[in-house]
Amino acid sequence: MPHEGGLVHIPKAQPAPGRASHDTLDAWILKLFFAGAPVLPVTPSSARPASPPQRINKALASGRIERLRRGVYSLPQEAGVLGEALKHNVLLTCLSAAPLYGLWTLHPAGAPHVSPGHRKAPPGALAHGRWVHPRHRWLPVAGLADVLIHALRCLPEIEALVLVQCAAQHGDITIEFLRRKLPGNRNARARAVLDYVIPRADSPLEVLANYYFRRAGLQIRRHVEVRGVGEVDFLVEDCLVAETDGATHLEPRQVKKDRKRNNATLPAGTLS
Repeated sequence: MPHEGGLVHIPKAQPAPGRASHDTLDAWILKLFFAGAPVLPVTPSSARPASPPQRINKALASGRIERLRRGVYSLPQEAGVLGEALKHNVLLTCLSAAPLYGLWTLHPAGAPHVSPGHRKAPPGALAHGRWVHPRHRWLPVAGLADVLIHALRCLPEIEALVLVQCAAQHGDITIEFLRRKLPGNRNARARAVLDYVIPRADSPLEVLANYYFRRAGLQIRRHVEVRGVGEVDFLVEDCLVAETDGATHLEPRQVKKDRKRNNATLPAGTLS
């Protein structure tokens, strides 16, 4: 049963022989929304205390669930931006869709980013162009290609870069594909972001460091093996080691380990 973000989508299923078509719907609704109550076994209809539509209607009336549109239900206040997209029949895209594809982001989306097509965008939403590539299989979300193209045209350069870097290095999309989809002078700014995508980045912080080093005109080498130290994130101007440490490097044990690595760079002729 597909579900995400508090939503459940009830597909149309063929009834099993000798069983009403609403049995599957009843079981799914019960399992998802009545987790605190026992799930009634599937029994002949004459023995059932209430039909599935009655149970659903009672749950809707009591506020235990809400219907977003036909066949799609949610726990109250759980659907969030996905629920708004379903209600208005639009697709999430750009920064609003990034978490659903597991992409890195620097900031959460404020206003929803949507692709409304020919429809009017919901109040307060940021409208993007139409989606032209295959959309998400069942969520109200634009396809990854459209999400990235919209981000490259919409977001500040460094924020769009982080999204694209994550997707590209995981093999979900290629930079060449995105370049072909961004022709002409009007997409020159978006294409320029692609020049900063690197083969490998272990964190968004590494993407930021590479971007700003290059913008500063510094000569850098990434993931370099330094004698007596091991692999370092950056070797800047062949004399300075730069490591993009995350929050785990603030732990006492890791701080001690990092200090030893820093000291080891000195005999190697580099500074850290």
